[in-house]
Amino acid sequence: MTVGTTPGPRLEYRFSLAEKRQLAAEIAAAYVRVRWLLWRTGSDVPRTVERLRAVEPVGDPPGGEEADRAGLRLGRAVARGLSRLPFDSRCLMRSLVLLSLLARRGIHSTLVIAVRPGPTFESHAWVERDSVPLLHRGHPDLRRILEV
Repeated sequence: MTVGTTPGPRLEYRFSLAEKRQLAAEIAAAYVRVRWLLWRTGSDVPRTVERLRAVEPVGDPPGGEEADRAGLRLGRAVARGLSRLPFDSRCLMRSLVLLSLLARRGIHSTLVIAVRPGPTFESHAWVERDSVPLLHRGHPDLRRILEV
């Protein structure tokens, strides 16, 4: 399976069935936690991000290229996993779920929120690691308004 529809290196990796199940469960649990935190903080995104990052990493955090690969794989898994669910899985939810998974692994990332003002207003959110988007970045004309 080829992983990585986002810009950057194409990575080859196959998840075992057990890994897929475990990751699906982790994504679902992260989704529930993100929903609860957004409700609890009154949809305050910076506070929600702060709480998502306030976790003790599981195991030794990967570094460098290994962290980059993990970020891309997790980004793809979150996008695919949440797109199949019958409830809200828009860009902000996907981004916060991915940020949560990365924080659990001790991988630093940045949530980016951007807008395109004008008659066809558009907003979009994604996660980056070292300026590399781990989720779809959106239209190139978007202007960043928040990086957390």
